[in-house]
Amino acid sequence: MKTFRPAELTPLTGKVAAITGGASGIGRAAAFAFAGAGARTIVADLNIAGAEVVASAIETGGGSARAVHADVSRPEGVQTVVDEAIRHFGSLDYAFNNAGMIGPSAPTAECTLQGWENTLRLNLTGVWLCMRAQIPIMLEQGGGAIVNCASAAGLVGFAGVAAYVASKHGVIGLTRAAALEYAQSGVRVNAVCPGVIRTPMVEVFTEGAPEVEANLVAGEPMGRMGTAEEVAAAVLWLCSDAASFVTGHAMAVDGGLLSQGGQRATET
Repeated sequence: MKTFRPAELTPLTGKVAAITGGASGIGRAAAFAFAGAGARTIVADLNIAGAEVVASAIETGGGSARAVHADVSRPEGVQTVVDEAIRHFGSLDYAFNNAGMIGPSAPTAECTLQGWENTLRLNLTGVWLCMRAQIPIMLEQGGGAIVNCASAAGLVGFAGVAAYVASKHGVIGLTRAAALEYAQSGVRVNAVCPGVIRTPMVEVFTEGAPEVEANLVAGEPMGRMGTAEEVAAAVLWLCSDAASFVTGHAMAVDGGLLSQGGQRATET
C-alpha cells in the first residue's frame, strides 16, 4: 500500500504564486512555504532589500523566486507585481494579499484623518487593487486561488485600533463578495485571520515590554503566540486543491482566541 504523505496534498510544482508584504513576518513565511511546495514565487514588498533576501534564499535552496519592489496601495504598484509574474514565470495561479499595517493606536475619536486614510488605503484598498489586477488573469487562465490576509480583528472588535479593525472587517466582506462573484468561474477567494502571531508587527509592541507580551500570551488559550509558519501553512492549504470546495471562508488561525467569545478576546 502506498504510504500517505501530507506533501501530496499540495503539489504546486510549476505553479506561480505572488505574495505581497513578502519581506518579513507572515509574508516571508508564506513565500518559503509556496516555494517549498514547488511554486515559482514573486516576493513583493516596499522593502526591496528584504524581499531580495527572501528571494535569494529561495533560489539558493533550489527554488525559483523573484523580488519585486511594489507599493500595493497604488494601482501601478499592484500592476508591477502582476506584470512581473507574467513576464518571468508566464502565469499567476495563486496570490496571497498580505501587505498591511497596524495603523494608529488611538481611540476612535482621536484617530487622525491621515492615520485612518493611510491604514484603509493599504489594508483594504490595497487588497481590492490586488484582486482587481489578479482576477482577470486567473479568469483568462481558467482558474486560480486568492487568499487575503485579514485578522482576528476582522471578526471581532478590538479597542484602540479602530482603523485597523475597520480595514480588516472590510477585507473579510470584500473576500466574501468576490468569492460569490467568481464561484462558478474557477477562482476561489478566501481570507486568513491570524490571532496573536510573533511577527515584527507584534514585536513593535512587545519589545522591551515583557508585561505587554505576557498579557497577549495570557489571552491565548494555547498559552503562546502563534508563528508565521503556522499561518503560512493555512494559506498554502487554502490555495491548494485540498481546499477545492472552500471559498468565501474567513479562517481563524488564532490558537482558540476567538472561541473564548466576547469580552476576554477583546481585552487582549
